[in-house]
Amino acid sequence: MTDVTADNVLALWGEDPRWHSDPGLDEVAAELRRLDPEGQRFAKAIRRSIDMLLDGQHTGRYSWDQLYKTEKTHAGTLIEINLQREFGFDGGDRMDYSIIGHEVDCKFSQSMFGWMIPPEARDHLLLVVWASDQKSQWSAGLVRASAGHLNQTGNGNRDGKRTLSIYGKSQIRWLFSAAPLQENLLLKLDAGEVEKILEFGSGQKRLDELFRRAQGRIVSRNVVATVAKQDDYMKRVRGNGGARQHLKAEGIVILGDYRNHVELARALSIAEPGPGEFVSVKLRPQTEADALLPSVELDGDRWVVAPPNENVSKPAPNLPSVKK
Repeated sequence: MTDVTADNVLALWGEDPRWHSDPGLDEVAAELRRLDPEGQRFAKAIRRSIDMLLDGQHTGRYSWDQLYKTEKTHAGTLIEINLQREFGFDGGDRMDYSIIGHEVDCKFSQSMFGWMIPPEARDHLLLVVWASDQKSQWSAGLVRASAGHLNQTGNGNRDGKRTLSIYGKSQIRWLFSAAPLQENLLLKLDAGEVEKILEFGSGQKRLDELFRRAQGRIVSRNVVATVAKQDDYMKRVRGNGGARQHLKAEGIVILGDYRNHVELARALSIAEPGPGEFVSVKLRPQTEADALLPSVELDGDRWVVAPPNENVSKPAPNLPSVKK
C-alpha cells in the first residue's frame, strides 16, 4: 500500500478534493488567518514549546531523540498551552479551545498524520499540528473529527482513540504547510563539529568554539543557552570577557540583532540575525584583489569576509555602538 504523506495525499484523491461544506471550520480558519497571516505566531509558539521540552540550558539536550518517552508525550500539552498563551484563546467547555464560539481540540504529532483522536472529540473541530526540529518545518490545519474522516477501528488502542483515514487526511484545511521553523543549529552542524564544541568543560570555551565553527550561520539564543549551560549565558557572548573579546584576535566578530549589526550583515551579504539571534564572521582588511567583494567600513578601514579557515594578520575591528 502507498505510504500517505503530506505531499501525496492529494494525489491519492485527485488534484481537487471536494471538501464538505463546513461553515464552522470556515469561520475558525478565517479567524486564525486573521490572527496570524504569515504564521509567525504559530512558529514562535511551536519553537518555544520544543525548547521548553529540551530545556537545553539546564540539560544540554538539543535533539528530540535525547528526550525520555514520557517527555515526548508531553509535547502536545506544551504546544496546546503555548498556542493558547500566544493567541489568548478561551478555554472550551469540552475541547481545548473556544475560537469565535466553536469548540476546537488541539492535536500535535511529531510524525505527520500521527494524531490520536479520542472519542470525546468526535464531530468537533481539530487543530492538527505537526513539527520537525530536524527538518526545521511545521504545519497546522483544521479538520472535523466526523465519522467519515476517521478510521473505523482504534488499531487496538484501549482508549478508543482513532486516526484520520486516508479520506480524512485529504480533508484537512491546511493553514500553513511545511512552513519554516527557526533552525536548531546543533541539529544542522556535522556531528563531529558538535562533538568538538561540546567537549570543553567550560561553558565559555564551548561558546567560543561554537562561534568559531559556525561562522556565517544563524545562532539562536536557545542554542547559546544550550551550549553554555549557565544562567548568565548571554554574558558569555559579550565583548567584556565573552566570546566577542576572545575571538577578536582571530578576526572574528559576532553580530547580534541590533539594527546596525543587521545593516553590517546585509552589506557583507551574509545571514542577517533576527530577534534573539547571532551570526559570527571572520573579517580581513580589503585589498585591491578584494575590490569586487562586499565590504564595510569599521575603525577607519574597509573590511571583507574572510574564509573561516584563513589565518588573518589583523584582529577584528570594533563593532559600532549598538542600536535596536
